[in-house]
Amino acid sequence: QVQLAESGGGSVQVGGSLKLSCAAAPDVYNRKCMGWFRQSPGKEREPAANIHFSEGTTWYAASVKGRFTISQDAAKNTVYLQMDNLKPEDTATYYCVADSYQCLNHRYVEVWGQGTLVTVSS
Repeated sequence: QVQLAESGGGSVQVGGSLKLSCAAAPDVYNRKCMGWFRQSPGKEREPAANIHFSEGTTWYAASVKGRFTISQDAAKNTVYLQMDNLKPEDTATYYCVADSYQCLNHRYVEVWGQGTLVTVSS
């Protein structure tokens, strides 16, 4: 079984919206946190957003705060990333992640999704 199944990537115009979905296998979903990293060709892989299930808290990178919203549907073992007011700088491959730590450090990520490309055209 695929551990993290991502969908929702694609191409949009500046100012447009996309919603990414990440359906997790049950044994993967039952961890401390899940989130989304992203990586542009000329940049390091960086966290964009995450959600800590027991604490009920979310975190956003400054570059996406106010535009992106992470949420979950526990009944479906699914995490979402709603992306609004997209900018060219948001163009990247987005990776769903899960781990037992903070979902902030790529070195500690235990499960990676396959990645889905988001392209924002000027």
